[in-house]
Amino acid sequence: MQALQVYAGPRARAHLLEHGLRAADVQVIPAAAGGPKGLILNPLDQFIFGPWLGASSHTVHLLGASIGAWRMATACLNQPEREFERLAHDYIHQQYQGTPGKRPTAQAVTQGFAASLDDCFAGREGQVLSHARYRLHIFTSRGRHILGREGRLRTPLGYAGAFGANLLRRKAMGAWLERVVFSDPRDALPLPLDDYRSCVVKLDAGNLRPSLLASCSIPFWLQAVHDIPGAPLGAYWDGGITDYHLHLNYAAMAMAVPGLVLYPHFQSSVIPGWLDKGLKRRHRATAALDNVVLLAPRPEWVATLPNAKLPDRNDFAHYASDLPGRIKAWQTAVDESQRLRDEFAALTQRPSVQSLPLA
Repeated sequence: MQALQVYAGPRARAHLLEHGLRAADVQVIPAAAGGPKGLILNPLDQFIFGPWLGASSHTVHLLGASIGAWRMATACLNQPEREFERLAHDYIHQQYQGTPGKRPTAQAVTQGFAASLDDCFAGREGQVLSHARYRLHIFTSRGRHILGREGRLRTPLGYAGAFGANLLRRKAMGAWLERVVFSDPRDALPLPLDDYRSCVVKLDAGNLRPSLLASCSIPFWLQAVHDIPGAPLGAYWDGGITDYHLHLNYAAMAMAVPGLVLYPHFQSSVIPGWLDKGLKRRHRATAALDNVVLLAPRPEWVATLPNAKLPDRNDFAHYASDLPGRIKAWQTAVDESQRLRDEFAALTQRPSVQSLPLA
C-alpha cells in the first residue's frame, strides 16, 4: 500500500508530466492550520527543508497559519531537520494542568503554548528573519468591533455573528474578523489578498513570537493575543479562522518566472476558512489552485494509523488522563509518516510525475 498521493491543478499537472518535481520550480509553500493533524507532515518537512530545498539557491515564500505557521518558522531555523524533530517531540509531549475530568483553562493552555514557542524561538528571531532564501508570512485573524477585545460575552457573541455572516458570504465575515499577515519585509507576498479583508504588517523581532502565538490561538481553547507590536490594535486569534487551509489566489502569483506552489497537506481538499468546514460547497478546487501541487496521505493508509485516523484535538478528551497512551499514538503516527517522506523523495527522482486533479 502506498501512503502518499499527489494532486495538482491543471497548470501544475502539465508541469509535472514534462519536468517532474524539481526543487528549483517551487516558489511558494503553504502550511495549513489543523492542530495535531500537522504532525504527520513532520518527516516530509524534514526532507523538503533539509536535503531537497537545502540544495537549491532561489527564494521561497513560506505561508503558514496556526501549526502551519509554527512549521514554517521552524523551517527558517538553522539545521531544520533537527528542529523539526524537536517540534514533533514538544508537540507530542504537550500537557496542561487542569482540574481532573475537565478541560484545561484557556489561560493554562496559552501559558503552556507560549512557553513552547519561547523555547523554540526566543533569542533566535534573527535566524528566522534573516534566512538567506526563505521569506516567512504568518497569517492571523484580528477581531473587529465587538471582537476587538476578548471577553466572556463579547467573544461568543462576536463569533456567532461571524458564523452567520460567513454562512451568507465568506467576504461578509470580514466585518467581524480581518486577515492580518505578518510578512517578511525583504520580499512582498507574491500573490494578491483581495479575496478577503486583509492587512499586511512588517514581520520583525518584536512581533515574531506574538504573531506566532496569535496564529495558534484557537478561540475558546487559548486566549487571544492583544495589540501585537507594529500591527493594528485589537484581539488576534488563530490564522485558521480566516485561512484554515490558505485557499489563496496562487494562480495570480507575481513572479518573473512562473513556478509551482508545493503544498504538503493532511487531506486532499483546501478549505478556505475554519467556519467553512461544514460547508461542503466551499471545499471544491478553484482556478486559484491551477499551479498548486498538493501532497496528501491516502485514506487507506490513514486507516492503518492508531485509531484509524490522523492525530487530532479530540485525542485530548479520548485519552483524558492517559498521557502515555496519547503520546504513544501520536508518536506512532509520526513514525509511520516516514513513508510519506520516502515516497516523496522517490518521486523527486523521476523525470515525469503523474498526479490526480484537485477536486
